[in-house]
Amino acid sequence: MLRALILTPFLLVLVAFAISNPQPVSLALWPTDVTLEAPLSIAVLVIAGVFFWLGALIVWFPALGHRRRARVAERRAELLSAQLTERDKVPSLPARR
Repeated sequence: MLRALILTPFLLVLVAFAISNPQPVSLALWPTDVTLEAPLSIAVLVIAGVFFWLGALIVWFPALGHRRRARVAERRAELLSAQLTERDKVPSLPARR
């Protein structure tokens, strides 16, 4: 529900942007002769999306090592907790007098 409340205004702004910028632009890929004719809004949104995902990948790759270490530490903590629980279940011998 919260995701929909955040996403709906954002999508409305994107739709308003796309509707208000229909003029065509010519995109050329230098040094080739490849050109593409597209509406300005689509060109801007696609370029923004590509760079968003590029930035996400730049942040995600260095975090992989941290995530792996966190998973190993979590498994070790669960193992130690299970060992501690097993140790507490073993009845202790009565003290000798």
